[in-house]
Amino acid sequence: MHIAQGVMKTINVNKLTKAGCKVKIWIADWFAQLNNKMGGDLKKIKTVGEYLIEIWKAVGMDIDGDKVEFLWSSDEINSRAHEYWPLVMDIARRNKLPRIMRCVQIMGRSEQDELTAAQIFYPCMQCADIFFLKADICQLGMDQRKVNVLAREYCDDIKRKNKPIILSHHMLPGLQQGQEKMSKSDPSSSIFMEDEEAEVKTKIKKAYCPPQIVEGNPCLEYIKYIVFPWFHEFKVERNPENGGEKIYKSFEELVADYESGGLHPGDLKPALAKALNTILQPVRDHFSKDPKAKDLLKRVKGYRVTR
Repeated sequence: MHIAQGVMKTINVNKLTKAGCKVKIWIADWFAQLNNKMGGDLKKIKTVGEYLIEIWKAVGMDIDGDKVEFLWSSDEINSRAHEYWPLVMDIARRNKLPRIMRCVQIMGRSEQDELTAAQIFYPCMQCADIFFLKADICQLGMDQRKVNVLAREYCDDIKRKNKPIILSHHMLPGLQQGQEKMSKSDPSSSIFMEDEEAEVKTKIKKAYCPPQIVEGNPCLEYIKYIVFPWFHEFKVERNPENGGEKIYKSFEELVADYESGGLHPGDLKPALAKALNTILQPVRDHFSKDPKAKDLLKRVKGYRVTR
């Protein structure tokens, strides 16, 4: 799991629960199988699902009480198949194939990819999930927006007034120049939730971070979308001759300093790595000390990653 899926998801869920929402996290094991993850091996996929839950708990997702509910798609769909499948069929019936094809990016695919029939089911099922789960708000990344729009359009088709609200979060870029999105196939493009302290330092040290340039700077994106929401400040430690220690209370203040040259990448990067390592340390501790978590991580790392 990369840091956007782990930390940004936790930040967003905690914001929602603090605002009084009840959050349902859909562990989409059948969907991963449809998309041929882990070679379509459902047993391996379920192990990965357990590992994801352990990470969210360890990093600080507020799951006390009944604020957050983890639901496995295979279990829920099988238990209420009479509700689910007629909904999927109705969505499929009301949409032309090109409209469904435009949604395939939700699986990390493009319309030009050679798709299996299973991957055509996927958008119809994901659209159905929203109504099946009785979700008032769909909180997913911008890459999932098209299927959420499909759900709102389906409401028009069936004359349903209360449409689901789309709450799309920003997509963190990869750490290298020109990488619009993190890639799990390129380990240097993102920080992973179980990366060791030294790995985080090395990845941030090698990350694209041109002096005085804010646009397209992944290090600044990490600070804006992870560090500030987590700590509500950004602390830079420098030698007195380089300006000494400084604590930024807003991202705008940091940007102004960075653009003027008052803050150098050589000082920003170690501060960013330190902040990220502080967030990730409880996860490392959990996966090194808890026997169940330790076993899950070992098994997940042993699986060959398949797209």
